[in-house]
Amino acid sequence: MDFKKIISQMTLEEKVSHLMQVGARFFKKDAGSLNTGPLEELKISPENIKAAGTTLSCANSEGMIAIQKTHLEEDRNKLPMLFMQDVIHGYRTIFPIPLGLGCSFDSELVRECAKMSAKEAAVAGVNVTFSPMVDLVRDARWGRVMESTGEDPYLNSELARAFVQGYQGDDLKGDYNIAACVKHFAAYGAPEAGRDYNTVDMTERTLREYYLPGYHAAIEAGCKMVMPAFNTINSVPCTGNKWLLDDVLRKEWGFDGVVISDYDAWFEMVAHGFCSGEKDAAEKAFNAGCEIEMMSPCGVHYLAELIAEGKVSEEKLDLAVERVLRLKDELGMFENPYKVADPVNEEKVALTAEHRAIARKAAEESSVLLKNNGVLPLKKDLKKLAVIGPFSDTGNVIGNWSCMGRDEEATTFLAGLRAYLPNTEVAYAKGCGHAIFENDESGLDEAVELAKNSDAVVLCIGEFKFYSGEGNSRADLSVPAIQMELARRVIKANPNTAVILITGRPLAIVELNNIAPAILNMWQPGTEAGTAAARLLFGDANPCGKLSMTFPYAVGQVPIYYNHYNTGRPKPNDEGEHYYCSRYVDCPNAPLYAFGYGLSYTTFEYSDFKLSSDTLTADSKITASVKVKNTGAVAGKETVQFYIRDLVGSCVRPVMELKGFEKIELAAGEEKTVEFTIDEPMLRFWNAEIEFKSEAGDFEAMVGTSSDKVTKLTFKLV
Repeated sequence: MDFKKIISQMTLEEKVSHLMQVGARFFKKDAGSLNTGPLEELKISPENIKAAGTTLSCANSEGMIAIQKTHLEEDRNKLPMLFMQDVIHGYRTIFPIPLGLGCSFDSELVRECAKMSAKEAAVAGVNVTFSPMVDLVRDARWGRVMESTGEDPYLNSELARAFVQGYQGDDLKGDYNIAACVKHFAAYGAPEAGRDYNTVDMTERTLREYYLPGYHAAIEAGCKMVMPAFNTINSVPCTGNKWLLDDVLRKEWGFDGVVISDYDAWFEMVAHGFCSGEKDAAEKAFNAGCEIEMMSPCGVHYLAELIAEGKVSEEKLDLAVERVLRLKDELGMFENPYKVADPVNEEKVALTAEHRAIARKAAEESSVLLKNNGVLPLKKDLKKLAVIGPFSDTGNVIGNWSCMGRDEEATTFLAGLRAYLPNTEVAYAKGCGHAIFENDESGLDEAVELAKNSDAVVLCIGEFKFYSGEGNSRADLSVPAIQMELARRVIKANPNTAVILITGRPLAIVELNNIAPAILNMWQPGTEAGTAAARLLFGDANPCGKLSMTFPYAVGQVPIYYNHYNTGRPKPNDEGEHYYCSRYVDCPNAPLYAFGYGLSYTTFEYSDFKLSSDTLTADSKITASVKVKNTGAVAGKETVQFYIRDLVGSCVRPVMELKGFEKIELAAGEEKTVEFTIDEPMLRFWNAEIEFKSEAGDFEAMVGTSSDKVTKLTFKLV
């Protein structure tokens, strides 16, 4: 397709409008009149709307078809629009929040979930998803940790690739493939005080070593779009950060796709104090390399004027338009501007038995068994089971950012357990509300009485879905007080209690850990919450999730993460009194649950860990091998984790770094040898001179079931 010819036939105003993105509500609602209210709100003219190149948040295929049809009739150039949507963890069939899905340590499962959601979204008229979100997260106070796959750059990178491959497939023209947009570039997951949109200030070395790899991996996988972050990096907003968007993204990484701003981010640079007004924002954002402006009018108001003044290049504008046109062509929009959008098929494709099975599997593989003193799995011959708590009989456990998911289409925990146990009396008491400041104790006595008169209790407590997600930062990471009071009373009344913990982030749950006989963390598990829970609680599915983000002992520890540096005065590992070392006087340094932690209904024994050589050269490789045996009575899955430590470097190096993992399934008594390959590129890092290279010296190789339970061997790079 001759994009340059198309662009040559467009007026300057049409090219500028092609890079404007507003919500679907700005277009014709049906086949009728223009939605003039939003147009007037942003002072966008009908002419701008007619020439727009993209839109976001169209509710369904019927709306997409109507808007596209009207647009093609009214646009002088007959250029199809792109329809974009937040498809974060499913479209209608919702799988667990990405932070939970990260606990699966399963790239193929992530790819399968993304492919499923792409199919449902494509039939609903979506062409591009604002996913994956690969922001590295270390501070659980930040609400958007729920959208990330965790605190580790290696795991994030592996799962970023899987998301992109699942959404985009092998050919974007495929019926059910949609384009991916990686976000938020860069380091959005490191805001000061864990407060959303807040300042990020870090060295370039730290940025490159930990925060950039996930984005780079998505781009290497072929991701078609990049979204800059809301935050500043070293005092410059990412939206207007030329070093980030041009020097690193375009020139260093060779990205030639589309860069789109986040919601209103061009204009928000005025509030940052980086721009004096709309015109200044348009100049700085566009010249930095941000091409599509989402939901602010700076570009449509001022880009043409800036070009006339010579402050913005029209050639740069043409290149941006060409990139958008190329993406439309790659998606097959010129041949079929509606793709597979179809109101009838939209309902047929959504929530199929096949898709529900994928969502159920994802919920099972993502759940992390945090504690179990023998209560789980529950016995199937119970006469009476009590299901108690504010999350027992509600579909709102599907999680935040499930934009098109519907609570009423989810299987609740109560419904799932009743379906699983048709011959058992499954009784329910809410007990209390879910709100942080809830203080109504009127339901507690009923819940306690039910617990006393039941054979076992499933207690569903935790965090409401809208206490995490965008804009939902928390200073207190505890379970709400009223729910903890419910837990105390119910567990005292019936020690045969298993807690299902619902949350969008790691919580500080020391007391719950102390009193609860069993805790199954299901995060926000999605559409098949109840079905997955029943299978997990009764042993038809064996918990195998491993934490993708550290659970703090206390909120004062955050940010807390496993791959930290040692200090010059590290605290010794013994339990004695220690002064003048890096410590807290009122709590341990160690987290409550470490990265990579997760129990099973069986046990695994690691043995015979060995290296094929104790010396590595630039041209050689070392094979690290370990035997893993299922020493329990039931089959189970184990994620074998492989870490390396660079003992001495020109920059201080982390105490350990994840370099590989393998998820294996073993029958009771079965043993398997797992191998990892060590080579010189695996040992490279960003040094103080911002060079990515390895350094000769001594290293430790570690293998284990979690980051705090490993076996070590040493080797040397020469």
